[in-house]
Amino acid sequence: MQKKKAILIILCIFIGIQIWAQPRFSIATNPEVLRSFRKDQRFWAFGHNTQAQFHLTTKDGIYVSFAYYSGGKFKNQLQATAKNILSIPQNISYTNNAKLRIRHFATGWKKFLKGSSEEEDNWSLYGLGGFGLLFGNISNTHSEEIDTANYNIPVLSGTANFKRLTYDLGLGIDVPIKGDLYLYAEGKIAVPAWGYPSNYLLVNDKAPLTATLGAGIRILF
Repeated sequence: MQKKKAILIILCIFIGIQIWAQPRFSIATNPEVLRSFRKDQRFWAFGHNTQAQFHLTTKDGIYVSFAYYSGGKFKNQLQATAKNILSIPQNISYTNNAKLRIRHFATGWKKFLKGSSEEEDNWSLYGLGGFGLLFGNISNTHSEEIDTANYNIPVLSGTANFKRLTYDLGLGIDVPIKGDLYLYAEGKIAVPAWGYPSNYLLVNDKAPLTATLGAGIRILF
């Protein structure tokens, strides 16, 4: 038993040495464009993404990223319905002008499918997979002032925050420029896993569903 424990300890130490023997990491930064795809919640936004990448090997590593975006604007043609059958009018048509701002924190695995994180001559192809936490801020302005005591409305007027867990997938190209400087371009998609519904969001089911496209610089240390 003591011999087995000693072998296990030595094995753990060996694995730890192999991991920490390659302490290289990268900092990557890029502007990007975001598109929200859900019906009644479609918009464009622009933002910036910053990543820290820890290269466990030249092929595999862990990434941690944070991105923030400008407010995306969209409109919904809605209808308020009377709570009492004696109310006049029974229905009020109005427009909801919405502005949705997103911040997104994500972490996961980065895998080079072609090339490596230290490629010096040719371009590399990599994939991303992980989880994220989306922080949203929604602001709604109604074209008509509606008495909510007498009418039911599909979405509230005003401003509110909400959160969503996300599944994140991405694909990118990495091109060496000079020394430890790389140019990259990547596309990503964030699929909401679950989240508490918000009365300020007209669409709550797996929303907002977003994809991003960006290009920037990676510095290898």
